[in-house]
Amino acid sequence: MSEAAPSLRVSRDGPIVRLQFDRPDVLNALDRATAQAFAHACRDIASDHSVRAVIIGGAGRAFMAGGDLTELRADPTGAAIALIGPMHEAIVLLAEMRAPVIASLHGAVAGAGLSLALACDFAIAAEGTRFTLAYVNIGTSSDLAGSWSLPRLVGLRKALEIALLGERFDAAEALRLGLVNRVVPAGDLEAQTLALAQRLARGPAQAIAQLKRLMHISFEHDLRGQLDAERAAFLSCAATHDFAEGLDAFLARREPKFGDA
Repeated sequence: MSEAAPSLRVSRDGPIVRLQFDRPDVLNALDRATAQAFAHACRDIASDHSVRAVIIGGAGRAFMAGGDLTELRADPTGAAIALIGPMHEAIVLLAEMRAPVIASLHGAVAGAGLSLALACDFAIAAEGTRFTLAYVNIGTSSDLAGSWSLPRLVGLRKALEIALLGERFDAAEALRLGLVNRVVPAGDLEAQTLALAQRLARGPAQAIAQLKRLMHISFEHDLRGQLDAERAAFLSCAATHDFAEGLDAFLARREPKFGDA
């Protein structure tokens, strides 16, 4: 792994990589250095097939309260370019990498923080987490694929309401809307996130990677195109040791021990 900026902690526990934003004094507001470090870390992860799950979280009292408004106010265009470039690269890398990505959410999840959370494959929120897309409140439109992810998760009409009104909503509402997978007690967030990451890391890597890819491309394909993609993905999985192990374990009524990279 490349060295991260002081504002981004990168750690690894076996096949699980954790990226933690670490600017707690400003609720992890995203600045240029952090954006660059995040893109570098995502490049490293995407090229390492031994990574089986990724956790993205924030230190202190929040996941992320959006972009660094001080930087944006001082140099609106320059700061926006410097933030958006690496973060948009990172969003594509997160979507296309084999490993599933989990957002571990607490405190404020606002603006770029919400867009980033929506771009992850899973999201677990602590009770008490507050969400807002927020961009309209400072007179701008969204970035980090917020306008791509949100309508796909909640539908166009609700997405317009969330985006254009800029209102806050709580974790229970985020769960109801399908923006998060689970809401857990605040004290259990870290353990529950790690448990999910470990479960995914124990799974069949090729099957998980193919299923993730198939779900993402399904919106761009017609039925015949998606059936062709499914056939190719299934045949790719069928050639792996994990498929043979999965069949043997099912027939023997035991837990499978997957191991393909």
